[in-house]
Amino acid sequence: MEMNFDGIKVIGFDADDTLWVNETYFRETEEKFAELLGEYETKNKVDQELFKIEIQNLELYGYGVKSFMLSMIESALDLSNHTISQQTISDILNLGKEMITKPVELLDGVEEVLKKLESKYHLIVLTKGDLLDQERKLEKSGLSKYFKHVEVLSEKKERNYTNLLGHLGIDVNEFLMIGNSLKSDVIPILNIGARAIHIPFHTTWAHEMVSKQEEKVNNHLKLSRIEDILAYL
Repeated sequence: MEMNFDGIKVIGFDADDTLWVNETYFRETEEKFAELLGEYETKNKVDQELFKIEIQNLELYGYGVKSFMLSMIESALDLSNHTISQQTISDILNLGKEMITKPVELLDGVEEVLKKLESKYHLIVLTKGDLLDQERKLEKSGLSKYFKHVEVLSEKKERNYTNLLGHLGIDVNEFLMIGNSLKSDVIPILNIGARAIHIPFHTTWAHEMVSKQEEKVNNHLKLSRIEDILAYL
């Protein structure tokens, strides 16, 4: 699809699964969590219960690994009828700590793209998650030098983007968002009149899925690799 990016001055990048690997680690941890709870329920039931509790807890805890850890513990208590051992609770906490301390794995082409764009555009990070964890990952990534501003949002909805762009003095007509989620990085951006590029990651959290109708949104550019944006910018 042909898209016009004339007039763009500021580019916002999502972080998780746009700049570096993230969702893969959650899926791997879910597998290990299901094994820990194997004596109480089937994997399918464990997965369903964990997802249900994660969604219930979003308003309380927000996004990120620490929220995920709390939801795993709550799920374990529920599924075991509060008979889960202290050792298993400790094992669950260690699963979360392993996620937090994992090295940051940049996606292919990310740094090359940032190097080429930083002299032409004002680059910022707009991501969800836990502030401390996202700051830690950005520092580990070695990418912080390319960005003029980093914002960790509690949500990525129209009002969050509108408020932030207003606070930063960014005209929506001059703003482009790049991310892996239609729900968080594309649809709300298009709804406020800005432009977006969708670069899907091979794994998507169920909460970030959109309806078949929403998938048909076509006034944005969809690419398979981040390097491909250099042909347009």
